[in-house]
Amino acid sequence: MLRIYQNTYRRTARKAVVYSATKVVCCNHSTLCNITSNPRRTGGAGGHWEQHSNGNNRGHEEFLLGGNQARGWTIPPNSRGYGMLVVRVLKGALKLRYLVLGGAIGGGVSLSKKYEDWKEGLPDLKWLEDALPQGERWSQFSRNLIEVGSVVKNAIDIAKEDIKAKTTVAALGISVDESRKKYDKLQSQVETLQTEIMNVQIKYQKELEKMEKENRELRQQYLILKTNKKTTAKRIKKSLIDMYSEVLDELSGYDTGYTMADHLPRVVVVGDQSSGKTSVLESIAKARIFPRGSGEMMTRAPVKVTLAEGPYHVAQFRDSDREYDLTKESDLADLRREVEFRMRASVRGGKTVSNEVIAMTVKGPGLQRMVLVDLPGIISTMTVDMASDTKDSIHQMTKHYMSNPNAIILCIQDGSVDAERSNVTDLVMQCDPLGRRTIFVLTKVDLAEELADPDRIRKILSGKLFPMKALGYYAVVTGRGRKDDSIDAIRQYEEDFFKNSKLFHRRGVIMPHQVTSRNLSLAVSDRFWKMVRETIEQQADAFKATRFNLETEWKNNFPRLRESGRDELFDKAKGEILDEVVTLSQISAKKWDDALTLKLWEKLSNYVFENVYLPAAQSDSFNTMVDIKLRQWAEQALPAKSVEAGWEALQQEFISLMERAKKGHDHDGVFDQLKAAVVDEAIRRHSWEDKAIDMLRVIQLNTLEDRFVHDKAEWDQAVKFLENSVTTKLVQTDETLAQMFGPGPWTRFAYWKSLTQDQQKRRSVKGELDKILKNDVKHLPTLSYDELTTVRKNLQRDNVDVDTDYIRQTWFPVYRKHFLQQALHRAKDCRKAYYLYTQQGTECEISCSDVVLFWRIQQVIKVTGNALRQQVINREARRLDKEIKAVLDEFSDDEEKKAHLLTGKRVQLAEELIKVRQIQEKLEEFINSLNQEK
Repeated sequence: MLRIYQNTYRRTARKAVVYSATKVVCCNHSTLCNITSNPRRTGGAGGHWEQHSNGNNRGHEEFLLGGNQARGWTIPPNSRGYGMLVVRVLKGALKLRYLVLGGAIGGGVSLSKKYEDWKEGLPDLKWLEDALPQGERWSQFSRNLIEVGSVVKNAIDIAKEDIKAKTTVAALGISVDESRKKYDKLQSQVETLQTEIMNVQIKYQKELEKMEKENRELRQQYLILKTNKKTTAKRIKKSLIDMYSEVLDELSGYDTGYTMADHLPRVVVVGDQSSGKTSVLESIAKARIFPRGSGEMMTRAPVKVTLAEGPYHVAQFRDSDREYDLTKESDLADLRREVEFRMRASVRGGKTVSNEVIAMTVKGPGLQRMVLVDLPGIISTMTVDMASDTKDSIHQMTKHYMSNPNAIILCIQDGSVDAERSNVTDLVMQCDPLGRRTIFVLTKVDLAEELADPDRIRKILSGKLFPMKALGYYAVVTGRGRKDDSIDAIRQYEEDFFKNSKLFHRRGVIMPHQVTSRNLSLAVSDRFWKMVRETIEQQADAFKATRFNLETEWKNNFPRLRESGRDELFDKAKGEILDEVVTLSQISAKKWDDALTLKLWEKLSNYVFENVYLPAAQSDSFNTMVDIKLRQWAEQALPAKSVEAGWEALQQEFISLMERAKKGHDHDGVFDQLKAAVVDEAIRRHSWEDKAIDMLRVIQLNTLEDRFVHDKAEWDQAVKFLENSVTTKLVQTDETLAQMFGPGPWTRFAYWKSLTQDQQKRRSVKGELDKILKNDVKHLPTLSYDELTTVRKNLQRDNVDVDTDYIRQTWFPVYRKHFLQQALHRAKDCRKAYYLYTQQGTECEISCSDVVLFWRIQQVIKVTGNALRQQVINREARRLDKEIKAVLDEFSDDEEKKAHLLTGKRVQLAEELIKVRQIQEKLEEFINSLNQEK
């Protein structure tokens, strides 16, 4: 049996020719016969057999046919029949191949034609181009699909992790339900915390943005009001009651004691505690604007309420821009909380009541124009939580306000209690015995109808029960005891009560115009404006006289100066301080270098001598010890000390500029205290940048690595630096020795001084120590035991008994002076040894290692001073300028601080004169408007 394969083989004989070959495998012999036909290139005349061997060393033959035997293959005789059969089979296979190929080509053409016919028969689908995404839309759609795929992948990963976690939990012996519960609990906690954090961040961001916006607006308003105060005041048309209220506000700041200078009319609401004072005021204002309490004292400070007519029912504090909409319950609640907060904030030092006035304005349709002051209720008994002087303080405050001869007293009496229990009527009689400015109000008459005798109520309202007299008597109902009732509901209840009351309606106890809060409000307003018109010009004349007296006093004391108040003086001082800061940046570089070099050596000299120079001199290897000490110093303390020196140099230069400014011909001493406080506070807050220390550390370490003096000029500077430094230390050491050993013979003779016993002992010890140093000039810094014993015995022979510690204490300054003198001699020897040093280095005959040390210190000081100077000019001066501006801004908003720092007769007189002028101008403006209204 034959298996035929077609392949390609390359002939290796003579020429390389590629044939299309056919393999004939003889299956029974496991041999492979290759028959080559159809040569692509003519390479030989005929074919030939080739012997091959298989893996079993059994050969097979391969016959290669030449190009001339393409039609008939020559096969050996024993295989001719099989060969012919193979040839026929192959010939048929080749024909079949062409048939199949032709059929495929024809079928493809026919199929293409049918596809074109089918395509032309399809409907028009161009509308899909608009429906389906194109271009960028398709790209976005693809990206969305990719994102969805990633989400699904993440979900699969999470599911895998969940399965893994469950497997782990099962392996640990924990049930899946328990782990799921714990996981859900922790997950909920995490989500809750994340939500809370997010809410807090959002709230904080909103508040921050709101505060920044308000700050910008307030700053703009402040600048506008400050520069165009008078122009703005003339441009805005104000109502009469607003103008009058501003006058009272100015007076409250000028005359806190309410002396005769303040006799302007106002309505003072007085009464016993819980008598209904606040409710009457709220009924007149048509809004529940005050906090409530169950028997607790709520009114702890005077509340000045200015009522004015307006299109909207709103309330506003004098020192705030917020308007509270009194038609909204939320704004009413905020207003009551703010009133309570201000009252409690005004009470300080353990007091129960305060004299600080809380001023607010209430505007609304139908409100009567007037100014009312609600005072704390009068008490007869104090509780344990009240201050000991609460009762007397309330009595004094009430008398104080009622003592104003032009104040209208609104006396509130509780109708539901016995009139004899009232405390307010006695006080009112003391201040207004004739009743020319008192209006009596009986409250809670709805309760009195059930409890009191009608004749008794008639006597009260006709002024026959009390000896107190009044302009008018009124009865009102201010509520039903419900905190949530609105003013409209209370007024409706009041009107219904007086319409249907047996006491007031059927029996005719009182006239109709004497009931209801509305009639009371009209009566009080009419009396208020009548008194204002009668007294306002008198008050204006009084302030005009006060102004004349103050101006005369100013001209006599300060004839060449203008009246400048604290605000104007503060602005002037602020400008001078900022000008000095600008001058600080104009200091020359050389001056900064000198100041910084001096300050650096002042800070570093003690460490150089005590921790580097002297310890190195005691060691056998001076240079090695110096290298170690300097590197440790540069890595640890030197950068911080350098920054400290730079900060002190900056402070010193700025203070010196301020001191030089005081010597100028235009200096004003009234600013000195303020300037000093501002500079001290700014310098206290100012700190050097932290990164400067790291920068200096690198520079100083690199500089100290240089151990070779480069030229003769630097050598001479180093020698001079060493001599000056040693000389300075020598002077300090002589001062220490002078204190230890006492004055010399000439000083004792000239100034009649003598030595103490200790100084005499010190001198004796010094004499023995000088002998040791004289015998050994290169003595070590410490005394040996034998030397100490010798000194003690020598002193004992002179009847001087001292211990070894006493000798050591005397030795240290003596040896230091000796060492410094030797160092000074070496420095003089090294002046001309530079070229010898350059040739021999450390092996120089003259020891100049200390000169090299001080040269290295000098170089460090130079580069450090240069770096600090650049830091001062480029950064620290501007940062100090910002600190000073911040301090000035804080001081400008603190009136107490300005009053404390800007003092003196000149300032106080100018402040009083400016205040009186403002009050007089407001009074005249109000009088003009009042006359125009008439």
